[in-house]
Amino acid sequence: MKIVVIGGTGLIGSQLVALLQDTGHEIIAASPNKGVNTLTGEGLSEVLQGAQVVVDVSNSPSFEDTAVMNFFKTANENLMAAEKAAGVQHHIALSVVGTQKLQASGYFRAKQVQEDMIKASGIPYTIVHATQFYEFAGGIFQMSLADGVVRLPDANIQPIASKDVAAFMAQTAVSKPVNTILEIGGPEKFDMRAWISQYAQATRKNNEVKTDAKALYSGAPLDTDTLAPEKAVYLGPTKYSEWIAVPENQR
Repeated sequence: MKIVVIGGTGLIGSQLVALLQDTGHEIIAASPNKGVNTLTGEGLSEVLQGAQVVVDVSNSPSFEDTAVMNFFKTANENLMAAEKAAGVQHHIALSVVGTQKLQASGYFRAKQVQEDMIKASGIPYTIVHATQFYEFAGGIFQMSLADGVVRLPDANIQPIASKDVAAFMAQTAVSKPVNTILEIGGPEKFDMRAWISQYAQATRKNNEVKTDAKALYSGAPLDTDTLAPEKAVYLGPTKYSEWIAVPENQR
C-alpha cells in the first residue's frame, strides 16, 4: 500500500514517516521542500499516483486570519481534487480538540473549513482531534506573556506528547476509514496554569504564571473543558513530568 504523508517533514510528519517505514508499505514524505506544495498544487498529481492513503499533518505557515483561511481552504481544494483523480481510498487529517467550540479564533475557523471540506469530499476519511502537544507549552507561555506576567484562561488542558500523536496517526494510517472524528489526548488533565507553571519551572523562567478570567486562547474564550477530549479513543502514555525531564535533543 502506498501512503503519502502531507507535511511529512514537520514535527508530527517526520515522526510518523519514521514509524511507518517499518510497516512494509511504501511511505512518501510530501512537503514543499520535497517538491509537493498543496497551496500551489505543485507535485500533487505526481506524488499521489497509485496512493491508497493520504495522511495530512500539514499546517499553515501563518496564523493571521486571512492567511490561515486561505491556506486551509486552497490547500484542501487542491488536495481533495488530486485525491479524487488518483483514487485515494482513505484521507486522514490531524486537527484539534475543541475546534468546533473555538470559532471566535481565525485559526480554528479555518480548521473547521478544512474539516467540512473533508466531510463533503466523498473520499472515505478519518479526522483525528488531538489536544495540544507538550512541545506547545513554550509557545503558549510566550503568547500569554505581557508585562512580565503570564496570564492564562481559567480552563483545563490535557496535553499530549507529539510522539504519542504520531504513534496514533501511524495506527490510523493502516486502518480502515471511520468517516468520523476520533479524539485523542494525554494521560493527565491539568488546569492550564498548573501545566505552564511546570514548563516555566523546568525551563528556569521566573515569570509569574496566573489565571485570568478574561484571558483568551488563540483569540477565543474557553469554557472549563473546551481543550479537553470528551470521548478520547486513545490517551498517550507519556507523562509531562517525564517528558520535560528529558533533554530536548533526546526526546
